[in-house]
Amino acid sequence: MIDGATVFVPAVWRLEVVNALVVAERRKKVAPAKSAKFLRDLRQFTIARDVDGLEHVFSTVLAHARLYQRSAYDASYLELAKRRGLPFATKDEPLRKAAEELGVTIFHP
Repeated sequence: MIDGATVFVPAVWRLEVVNALVVAERRKKVAPAKSAKFLRDLRQFTIARDVDGLEHVFSTVLAHARLYQRSAYDASYLELAKRRGLPFATKDEPLRKAAEELGVTIFHP
């Protein structure tokens, strides 16, 4: 990450983070204490939630989800990056390919 950079995320991002932690805890991959530390560590980043993307859920997000066979959550990240002209960071290969097809720049740290 670039020092001082703002990371933009869809409005649903906090729920996704919590869900990932809860699932990891249930599967005994992460202890609750480690989840708590992760959440504390997130505070070092400037994270802006993009609520404007909610206006595009029934249109562009739905279209991206259908076209690229991704979840609505994944498609909301694609819509956000495309609309704002932001670089896209992911380790998910199909999602990266979808971003590239949309002409979105891929972030390489």
